Amino acid sequence: MKWPAKRSFSGPARWDPFEEIRRTQERLNQLFEDFMPMEEWGGGKVYTPAIDIMEEDNKLVVTTDLPGVTKEDVEINLKEDMLEISAKTGKEKETEEEGYLRKEREYTRFYRAIRLPAGVKEEGSTAKMENGVLTISLPKAQIEEPKKKIEIE
Repeated sequence: MKWPAKRSFSGPARWDPFEEIRRTQERLNQLFEDFMPMEEWGGGKVYTPAIDIMEEDNKLVVTTDLPGVTKEDVEINLKEDMLEISAKTGKEKETEEEGYLRKEREYTRFYRAIRLPAGVKEEGSTAKMENGVLTISLPKAQIEEPKKKIEIE
């Protein structure tokens, strides 16, 4: 046997409270990411809200949650079968107490582009914003396929 002898310890691992805190923080971050996903886009954080698409008779209805956003801050673009929804909102708050001045600014951007499952037309499209929920109604484009005539011999 050579000295110093190296021992391998296969007993119970030591509990590290900081590792436990780190794992809890990661779980919380994942929870918030699932609720309101954010992506790096254009040098800042951008929320990518979840979108629901429903097909009704001859139209598609798209809904998404945009909390704290007014209809004036929302821009909707339709390019062929792509629907783009973007919004910017911000607020400034200034407080002065006993000689202290505090000024806070908060800006939030939302952006989402989705490919629509059916062709739609711009004419007759409507959008409304109510209680932070944006609802867009898009009439489907009627594509008429030319009839093919089969001659009888």
